[in-house]
Amino acid sequence: MKNLRLFSFAAAAAVSTLAMSCESKSTEVEEEIAVVEEAPAEEVLNTVVDIAIGSADHTTLVAAVQAAGLVEKLSGDGPFTVFAPTDAAFSELPAGTVEGLLKPEAKGDLTAILTYHVVAGKVLSGDLTDGQIVTTLNGKDLKVSIKNGKVMIGGATVVAADLSGSNGVVHVIDKVLLP
Repeated sequence: MKNLRLFSFAAAAAVSTLAMSCESKSTEVEEEIAVVEEAPAEEVLNTVVDIAIGSADHTTLVAAVQAAGLVEKLSGDGPFTVFAPTDAAFSELPAGTVEGLLKPEAKGDLTAILTYHVVAGKVLSGDLTDGQIVTTLNGKDLKVSIKNGKVMIGGATVVAADLSGSNGVVHVIDKVLLP
């Protein structure tokens, strides 16, 4: 029994010495953890305005929307349906009409014409029916007609349909609609 006490005492002393030795010799290891935060992927918004800006056939429309101060509104939540006349459609207007409308003093008239090309809501070509009446953002109505598979709005033919954007849809038309 005396040997067991001696052995226990020796073991306790060894453990105690070992523990103290480890404490005095321990070095703190700092581990640096680099936190890499990935930036969220930038959401690419392709608004109805972006669709027009990206089209080589709509430079006059884009200039008109900018001159009327409608870029922010038409880049908003929407949804909007835009009947977008091509540059060729604008060139069919009487000489000097476009230049006159782009002047600051004609902003009200220009805004009235442009908002006559926009309907609240996202209206795809398949949603349109012959004889349907749609109300534009300027408060006036346009009549839809469908004949032999051709969709027309207010007398203009839809030449490209259902260009979907994040806040609506664009239908390309071959005439400028005048209220």
